[in-house]
Amino acid sequence: MWLIFALLSAICFGLRGILYHWTSQQSAQRNMLLCGTFFMGGLISLVCSLVYQQDWTASALVGIQMGLFSFVANASLFQGFKVGKASVVAILTALPAVLVVIGAYFIWGERLNLMQFIAFMIIVSGVLLVRYSNDISLQNLQGAQWGLIALVLFAGNDLTGKWSTLLQAPMFPTLVFMFFTGTLCFGAGSLLDYRKQASKPVMLSGHKAAWSAKKTFLIGMGIGITNAVGMVLILTAFDNGKAGLVSAVAALNVVIILLYTRFVVRDRFTRLETAGLVTAFAGILVMRLFGS
Repeated sequence: MWLIFALLSAICFGLRGILYHWTSQQSAQRNMLLCGTFFMGGLISLVCSLVYQQDWTASALVGIQMGLFSFVANASLFQGFKVGKASVVAILTALPAVLVVIGAYFIWGERLNLMQFIAFMIIVSGVLLVRYSNDISLQNLQGAQWGLIALVLFAGNDLTGKWSTLLQAPMFPTLVFMFFTGTLCFGAGSLLDYRKQASKPVMLSGHKAAWSAKKTFLIGMGIGITNAVGMVLILTAFDNGKAGLVSAVAALNVVIILLYTRFVVRDRFTRLETAGLVTAFAGILVMRLFGS
């Protein structure tokens, strides 16, 4: 049953990634957008906690740590899509499963079997092919750097999510702490951004009109629906499956993002980069099919 929840979370996170990429190309204030995204997640979680009458125990405070990890990871993902190549950022942020498998092994003794190790090597090989493709240069390495930061922090968020299930923390109160922690962080960043704009006018690139704060926040709330549903689904999967395997299946959201970048954004791949993407995705499939 955990597999179904993990696959559904992959769909939600894939849609989130597409929306992040689209909004990153608009004249929108990033922190305000993500503040709306997390606020919506907190609102949905709060309503669900009241409807299901879940207890607010001390273990739910682990959500604060999840919120801090998610804050940095989502900010990095958004920035990576903005300044880097979407396909490179997408494949890097599909790899937290590798770190989760390793972390779960050392923290909880979830063993890395032979097929998981093979999958790990395949995925790393694919990333190296992408990294050293002819299309990677000093001009677009920044996107890869943001993707790597998101990779590490999303892995930390997954491990903390698994920890919350081991602590038997109530799901929705935990998510309330997570999402409202992120809301406060992005809200503080948004205030700093507007103070900077007030003291020094910002020149907008191109001819796009800047989104108002209200429009940006509301669109962020719309994105927050995909993020909140995805978190509920993946925590449910963590509660019933191994952390590394759940994270690996959820990482299949890269399929949706890459299809979007190829057929909508028209993001062309070099042959070596294509080989890297295919190899990394093959590694995810190996972990998905034979990693149990």
